[in-house]
Amino acid sequence: MRVMAAAILIAGALAGGAAMAAQEPVAAWVQMGGDGAQARAISDGASCPVLKVDGRARRMTPRAGPDDAFANRICQAPLPRGARRASVGGAALPMPRQRPRRLVILGDSGCRLKGAIVQNCNDPVAGWPFARVAVLAAAQHPDLVIHVGDYYYRETACPEGNAACAGSPYGDRWPSWKAELFDPAASLLKAAPWVFARGNHEDCRRGGLGWFRLLDADTGVRACPAHSDSFLVDLGGLKLGVVDSADPDDATLAPDQAEAFDKDLAPVRAAAARGPVWLVTHRPLWETGRNGATLSDLHGNINEQSAVRAHGLGEVQLVVAGHIHNFTSLDFGPGRPPQLIVGTAGDAQNAADLPPPAIGPLKVDGMTAQAFTMGRFGYFVFDRVGVSKNADWVGVFRDLTDTVVANCVLKAGRLSCVAA
Repeated sequence: MRVMAAAILIAGALAGGAAMAAQEPVAAWVQMGGDGAQARAISDGASCPVLKVDGRARRMTPRAGPDDAFANRICQAPLPRGARRASVGGAALPMPRQRPRRLVILGDSGCRLKGAIVQNCNDPVAGWPFARVAVLAAAQHPDLVIHVGDYYYRETACPEGNAACAGSPYGDRWPSWKAELFDPAASLLKAAPWVFARGNHEDCRRGGLGWFRLLDADTGVRACPAHSDSFLVDLGGLKLGVVDSADPDDATLAPDQAEAFDKDLAPVRAAAARGPVWLVTHRPLWETGRNGATLSDLHGNINEQSAVRAHGLGEVQLVVAGHIHNFTSLDFGPGRPPQLIVGTAGDAQNAADLPPPAIGPLKVDGMTAQAFTMGRFGYFVFDRVGVSKNADWVGVFRDLTDTVVANCVLKAGRLSCVAA
């Protein structure tokens, strides 16, 4: 009997160990939303993994899955404000700081596969360098990462016989999201909490299913067609107002889209009346183009501009965006906030934007701006200087060799960027 009981105990221990192992997360990260920080994890197990916060176990609740597209379980739990340590499945999570001093900003990171348009996803050096960008950015020890959208680009199958993308997953399902974001960005997801903005590649015609399950800030999962709510992230003396711009058409005026974007801006304007706020959104309000050293106004998003013309941006101090696959700064002076575009993390770039940078005054949407634009894979680091509510920010753009190729300063509502 003792032998049998021992055998049962051993079998039970082995089964329990297997169950615990199965619950170790495939990926785990911390993201910021309107209610603070949230731990999320993806598990192949039968239940959610255990979250430990300051030594105490906390329950993670199922968010979505498993199903045909996402054959794993997506789990979530809020992180208490002031918590010092947290882990999921034994893996340490990056903890949010009440006053982040160093930000990493990047966007447009996925590898493009769409019919005959094939990016070299299998070349992590020159073809699709997002993993390299993420490793370099993680080595900067950021306090917060801001991704300005467009994670999912692998819409169609790799053409047969094409070595540039052979073996790549495609379609809005877990293998694609794993290849596009969670594998290449693993080091950066471990380095700091993230703020995720929704890009047009995460609209409901493309990557909306994965967006709402994995990255949307709301604690409930919305089904397409759907829209992400605006939310504010408190950085201690500065707030980020994150606004969904996946849907507004760039070139065709649609009054319903302009009205919807205007409503999305309302909480951002209200917050900006009380203190410093940056607007974070995927589609830039204003865009520039270039032909060699000659700059031109590409007019930007017509529906966003219509909303801004109707009610302004209030006291917003900076617009942070992506969508355009280059690094661009625009400074308008009084009357309009400056804008920073960092769409440089991995997706194919326009050869016309490649170095040297184009610099000069340019009339954009009726106002003269000092423009700086440059095509280069890389990421942007923004450091807070000083302790006042209106602290200055000093930034550098780093390329794939981790060389500083541009220097920027945001001071008293003015943004200045120059070649290093």
